[in-house]
Amino acid sequence: MAKDNPIRVFVTHTFRETDDYLRVFEFLESVDTFFYLNTSKPENVPESGGMEAIKDELILQIKECEAVIVLASLYAEEGDLVSYQMDVAEANEKPLIVIRPFGGIMETSPDLVERVKEHVEWNEREMVDALKRQARLEETSRWDVVDFP
Repeated sequence: MAKDNPIRVFVTHTFRETDDYLRVFEFLESVDTFFYLNTSKPENVPESGGMEAIKDELILQIKECEAVIVLASLYAEEGDLVSYQMDVAEANEKPLIVIRPFGGIMETSPDLVERVKEHVEWNEREMVDALKRQARLEETSRWDVVDFP
């Protein structure tokens, strides 16, 4: 992954930065050789126009990405708006990756799991590998090397 060609990622949001939304970027930032560009902009809340303006803004953000990360916890809270974001992604042929609810307190909704290409844990390696596979169709099989003293 080159610095000059980062993967463009959209993370589902409801025009506010939730803990899970921010956590995604903490995990992605912890990987040294992974470069991404965040196309989701929760701060771009339309000032007028109501729900139509909100939907138009989401369409613009999603069209810029290569892959969409769906937060299962946000889907549980705001299912309609997250479903709309998923519909837009599918209409624009953007692969969907869902991340389980953080902390293992609840399970990912089965209807959400059926709609996505990959269902991953809160693990930086799984998240990055899923993004590489879905956004760039890169093979990500790696071997762990364990060095015993």
